[in-house]
Amino acid sequence: MSNDGNDKPVSINDFEPQPAMALRNSDEVNTSPKTSESALLCIDIQYLGAKEGFGTFADHGSTGVSEQAIDYYLDRVENVVVPNVAKLQKAFRKNNLEVIHARIQSMTADGRDRSQEHVRLGLHAAPGSTLAEFLPPVAPKPNEVVFNKTASGLFVSTNIHYVLGNMGVKDLYIVGVYTNECVSSAVRSAADLGYRVTLISDATAAITPSLQKSSILTIKERYAQVKETDEVLEGM
Repeated sequence: MSNDGNDKPVSINDFEPQPAMALRNSDEVNTSPKTSESALLCIDIQYLGAKEGFGTFADHGSTGVSEQAIDYYLDRVENVVVPNVAKLQKAFRKNNLEVIHARIQSMTADGRDRSQEHVRLGLHAAPGSTLAEFLPPVAPKPNEVVFNKTASGLFVSTNIHYVLGNMGVKDLYIVGVYTNECVSSAVRSAADLGYRVTLISDATAAITPSLQKSSILTIKERYAQVKETDEVLEGM
């Protein structure tokens, strides 16, 4: 996280700078999630890092982030990200497309299997703990795939690439938190591995508006398409 006390909430459109470089091969771009090759990937929308009074936000003073930034982030998660992810999940399920979930959760109660990154950051969600639970409006349905990780890199720390290959998934629509950390890591890894990636900007959040905007600017038309929820839903 980065402390930026001067940030002020801005509109969704401010998170979507126009790309300086367009994708050259339009044939490689997925325009809408219409086939079994498409899946919605929901990252870390859980109590640990997305809910007031839990995990990262149990003690605001320990985060090193301004109250203004925390208020911005938690408000965005509750009132923008979660409703949009819920709408996307409903649409993907209705069209019999995969809804896939990733969360931070250790294999052991004491977290000794965690990455050194998570040990250093003090991130731990034990199996069966509240911190490991997904926020109820966007929780997995029965028989949906869930990946547990203890690092920011989903593709590095789980067998997701193997599983997606088994399921024939080639188009990934990515949502979740934090945009500049775990979400960005998943986008880049997926792009490097040859997936056609779409980041849904208004279904993601970073701890400040400036981090959100810079993350979108870095990703857009380089590692992924960037769309808003309504664009994706209209395409379905």
